[in-house]
Amino acid sequence: MAAVAQGAPVSTFDLDIVYRQTDKNTKKLLRFLKSIDAYQRRPDEKVIKPDQRDLKGKGHLILTTRFGPLDVLSVIEKGRGFEELLPHTVAIEFRGHKVYVLSLDTIVELKRGSKDPKDQYRLPILEETLHQMRKENEGSE
Repeated sequence: MAAVAQGAPVSTFDLDIVYRQTDKNTKKLLRFLKSIDAYQRRPDEKVIKPDQRDLKGKGHLILTTRFGPLDVLSVIEKGRGFEELLPHTVAIEFRGHKVYVLSLDTIVELKRGSKDPKDQYRLPILEETLHQMRKENEGSE
């Protein structure tokens, strides 16, 4: 979604978030997850709701919500968490709120290191979008 928000013509079916793992923030996140009826996506179709313990570890929560799939990540590649990623974000406005998303530069860097076939398929599109953005920025200076 971060790439889409920055103009990349790619499709995605889930939203990935990386969250700050403070006590206060994990409590707020848990309240939010409850408000959107989040539960773990599982092959056995058991309905397991996330709890505070799920948000304390270094793993991923792969969830289904009433709005669609949501992946809640404590860290991403190379163990980078919220604090390490924040300097690599851009702010976008969404329904009157400022939302921080990974910069397209950072997304491209991450996808270049990925072995996931979906990432490799999207990489040329992301690189071209980044190239066009840089070209537009050079023209506006």
